Amino acid sequence: YEFLFVRTDISGLGNGKVGKLTYLNKHIPTLPTLGDRHDAFSVNIEWDESFGIPGAFYIKNFMQAEFFLVSLTLEDIPNHGTIHFVCNSWVYNAKNYKKDRIFFANKTYVPSETPTPLVKYRKEELENLRGDGTGQRKESDRIYDYDVYNDLGNPDSSADLARPVLGGSSAYPYPRRGRTGRKATKRDPKSEAPTSDTYIPRDENFGHLKSSDFLTYGIKSLAQNVLPQFQSAFGLNAEFDKFDDVRGLFEGGLHLPTDVISQLSPLPVMKEFFRTDGEQVLKFPPPHVIRVSKSAWMTDDEFGREMLAG
Repeated sequence: YEFLFVRTDISGLGNGKVGKLTYLNKHIPTLPTLGDRHDAFSVNIEWDESFGIPGAFYIKNFMQAEFFLVSLTLEDIPNHGTIHFVCNSWVYNAKNYKKDRIFFANKTYVPSETPTPLVKYRKEELENLRGDGTGQRKESDRIYDYDVYNDLGNPDSSADLARPVLGGSSAYPYPRRGRTGRKATKRDPKSEAPTSDTYIPRDENFGHLKSSDFLTYGIKSLAQNVLPQFQSAFGLNAEFDKFDDVRGLFEGGLHLPTDVISQLSPLPVMKEFFRTDGEQVLKFPPPHVIRVSKSAWMTDDEFGREMLAG
């Protein structure tokens, strides 16, 4: 790994100065491990007081495999103390990036108050995240770009599978999806060829624990279709009559009679249902927005947040 520190004085003018390179030469942790596959390393940098206070750092990964950078802490900075960088981001091989990866110190600024030496680097990072609307997205990309829904059909497979493009007009720009830049279909140049893979910036993708939970709850939600016994056991109507019925999925769950559990538990697909942690069979994790307030989902602010999130 290669580190370059952007050193800046908040009162300074012009672009911040980039310090000398420093390398992480050892692949074995030089500090005690912090948990499963979570290691700590020490890095020494050559200090130059004339550069002021470090406000950002570049990092290059020369290994083939990506790694997850949790944080970086600079200690014993003369006349300053400690600076902490919260990163929480995947870093791929340097060849995957047009611009080097940069991380900023754990202090936020509105644009008008951003220290002048950091303005250039903040602008470059924003441009990296926005992209230029070209190219096909790869796993290592960090671009948050949007496109119309033009991949819902598969006209090359069958004319019956052709679908219209949704969104994109000046009056009705929504709905929209994350842009992928895939090749167009042969029969309809306005439509993208469908794929089973969905581009999501890596930092937004599920980790292994989140994926496990998602699979578990997904299996639970399909239980009624997998095993007809669930329908009679739950006694549910085909539709929810009131919001309280929906809230019940999060607050109380659905309890199975003992005789039904005894019939279902030997089946392999049911192993995830009968857990040892005491969680109810069909008790879903409540969305964060309703953990604070049960009516928060109805606010204009929440609707706006969901729209901006695509």
